[in-house]
Amino acid sequence: MIDINSFVPITKAYIDPGTGSMLFTVLIGLISAGIYAFRGLLIKLRYSFSKDKTKINDDVLPYVIYAESKRYWNSFKSICDEFEKRNIDVTYYTSSKDDPVFNQEYKHIKPECIGESNSAFAKLNMLKANIVLSTTPSLDVYQWKRSKNVKYYVHIPHMANDITTYRMFGIDYYDAILTSNEFQIEQVRKLEELRNLPPKDMKAVGLTYFDEMKKRLDSVPKVNNDIPVVLLAPSWGPSSILNKYGSKIIDSLKETGYQIVVRPHPQSYTSEKDMLDNLMKKYPNIEWNKDNDNFDILNKADILISDFSGVIFDFSLVFDKPVIYADTSFDYSIYDAYWLKEGLWTFKALPELGEQLKEDNLFEIKSIIDNCLNDNKYQLGRNKIRNEAWFNIRSSAKEIVDYLENKEEELTK
Repeated sequence: MIDINSFVPITKAYIDPGTGSMLFTVLIGLISAGIYAFRGLLIKLRYSFSKDKTKINDDVLPYVIYAESKRYWNSFKSICDEFEKRNIDVTYYTSSKDDPVFNQEYKHIKPECIGESNSAFAKLNMLKANIVLSTTPSLDVYQWKRSKNVKYYVHIPHMANDITTYRMFGIDYYDAILTSNEFQIEQVRKLEELRNLPPKDMKAVGLTYFDEMKKRLDSVPKVNNDIPVVLLAPSWGPSSILNKYGSKIIDSLKETGYQIVVRPHPQSYTSEKDMLDNLMKKYPNIEWNKDNDNFDILNKADILISDFSGVIFDFSLVFDKPVIYADTSFDYSIYDAYWLKEGLWTFKALPELGEQLKEDNLFEIKSIIDNCLNDNKYQLGRNKIRNEAWFNIRSSAKEIVDYLENKEEELTK
């Protein structure tokens, strides 16, 4: 006879939302990886049976730069200039037909548009090269696979703040990461330990994107406004300023008597069109900035109001001006930061750069703006954060090319 009392009761397992989201992301990644591996096999078979074998280049390229969009030219321009100065040949692959690289008069930088999405990845996945340099994350996670004929993949971040704000596993399979600073190295080392990954080669070289912006800033006259120009530059999505505060923040800003400029995130015009159309219709006398390049408006503005957008660090560290950051929620669950179980460096740095805007102090926004513009502690804070986040100011390209040249020599001995 079976003793029913001997059975251990079965209980329902509980998975917290963050862990569930992480597991779901892993599952989707595995499924996607399988799909793209199968597609890659089909592409290889197609080339194997193709009569036109000239499409496959047997030459091994010493250096390849891959830019997934023309907007990353500000990260690569100074690197290309440095290679050109040293008379070193580089192949520059881009997914943008109108990439600014095509307007340069280089002798040693050879640009080529390789198309977008799967067209680009099909070429990259069968590439033969010693070194590939890119800002693009998720190597060997989704479509972009490591080619067995590429010896070394190097990543450079497009940010001065947390490198853990990439989607999960975005940088795991690079061989090297040339970071903007030391704390990014510490964050990657923690991820490697948690995931039992082999340590990558890492070096804090600086941020070419910032260097280029600073160089441009030094070449233009300083702007002096009669009244303060306040730039509202939110990110997009449900946690952004315009979604969270909407008309309330614009009404409060209008009452300051200052010149107000709103620059929505480009994605808002697509993903939040109805919300944005309603606000622009309601406030036709507010300046809505739609410039492709944000340099002029950042240079003109005296203070920036934003949420979790990276433009906060562009404005405070390069343009050396104060910011107001909104009290918005941040969902860690889909980012590498979720694994570290600790707060982002960004949220520790923000109080050094300016004041926090909350729903209950919106009516005080004029005094908050005035305090940020006049309190010297924020100038001291910017100097402190700049030293932490932006290494080798004005010389990051030299550091990067030095590293790449030494590594290529090492790989080809």
